Amino acid sequence: MYLKMLSTCFFLFLLTGGYAQYKSFKISPNGDTLNRVDSKGLKQGPWVVHVDPLRGEPGYEEEGYYADDKKEGTWRKYTLSGDFIALENYFRGDKSGQSKYFNAFGELIREENWKAYDPAVPYDTIPIYGESNGEIISYKIVKAEPYSVKDGEWTYYDPESGRIIRTEKYDRGHLIPQSKTATFVKDEPMKKIKPQEVIDYEKKNAKKKKVTVREGRTSN
Repeated sequence: MYLKMLSTCFFLFLLTGGYAQYKSFKISPNGDTLNRVDSKGLKQGPWVVHVDPLRGEPGYEEEGYYADDKKEGTWRKYTLSGDFIALENYFRGDKSGQSKYFNAFGELIREENWKAYDPAVPYDTIPIYGESNGEIISYKIVKAEPYSVKDGEWTYYDPESGRIIRTEKYDRGHLIPQSKTATFVKDEPMKKIKPQEVIDYEKKNAKKKKVTVREGRTSN
């Protein structure tokens, strides 16, 4: 009995010591520590964010990872009913790489590509485009500043058929006119394929019920 009590006290000591480094946190049903705020007031680690509806805008929930108060890596967004609606990638708090957006039925609506500021590259070479034909006429070296700009191809889909409605191509925020639009041919049948991200989400959450998390707070 004494050994059992000693073991319990030791476990509680480790648990308390581990949480003492955070000002606040939440505990998920499976025991994971979420929504951590460290002693400096910075968000750290895995987070689940809930946003209520406001002024006609639908609410949502999103989950991902924070590093020093900035979003990092892949974030997933859901409706308040639990439908998977977006997959976004971040680098030091800014969108970077590809993002995908879906309707409530899991049908792909839009694919975006973004370029985020990299503090390891203090200078950037940007193209200067002519106003008449949109061609590059020169290049300019500028000091890089924190930003996130459209960069690469953006594709818009008809969710019902899966066909491409139009595409846009950007070069660090500049829309390239030659690829401004692309329309699909209506009489060409196209088999609609459910995106792999949606398939993976549906498999993972097929028997999962919506659960709540417990909040925690230390005296720091």
